[in-house]
Amino acid sequence: MNPSVITDNLIYFLVGPWPQGPLGGAALTVILTVLSAAISGVLGLVFGVLLSVLRGPWLAVLRLGLGLFRAIPVLMLIFWIYFLAPIAFGLDVPGVGSVVAALSLIGGAYLAHTVHAGIEALPRGQWAAASALGLSRRQTLWLVVAPQVLPRMAPSVVNQWIALTKDTSLAYVIGVAELSFVATQVSNRVMVYPAEIYLFVAVLYFILCAGLELAAGRLARRYRSLPA
Repeated sequence: MNPSVITDNLIYFLVGPWPQGPLGGAALTVILTVLSAAISGVLGLVFGVLLSVLRGPWLAVLRLGLGLFRAIPVLMLIFWIYFLAPIAFGLDVPGVGSVVAALSLIGGAYLAHTVHAGIEALPRGQWAAASALGLSRRQTLWLVVAPQVLPRMAPSVVNQWIALTKDTSLAYVIGVAELSFVATQVSNRVMVYPAEIYLFVAVLYFILCAGLELAAGRLARRYRSLPA
């Protein structure tokens, strides 16, 4: 083991060529994770609620769309957005935008079913009781259903976001200089010590995923401690 290959390239692992070049490395991985997690969370919440309130053909269309994104591999969707969007729609989507869009759409599709399952798990009598109190369906969702559903689905959301963090490594296929990409660059440059390099990368991914789990767990406990 030769730790010098890590210490000599530590800054490059963390921020890539920045400030002389664009931000990369672990910092870019964190940015990709945060953006994708936020957007997928919003999409999952919106589509999950729609799964619970829509009826008829609109519900069938929504289920078909969500099923499509759940079936597509992340790598393939990244390729579609990055390479086909300029040809099909004339949209020049940058690499970072392509990765965030792909992760957000697929993550949102999975989270939508998590939200929907949480809503459907509540006793139907709560909807009837809220209606009897004069609450609209929208008010029932946000004032009665959401405070009970969101803490319960926190473990599933955290698991999805951890998977999303690891999926950011797929960005290397279109040249986005996230953590896996810069690790490969370092390995190719020094030509030795791949075990040390990729073990260090694994440790960084573990720290990111563990930090996300701890933060989400603390947020969930705080949410549950709020007065009803």
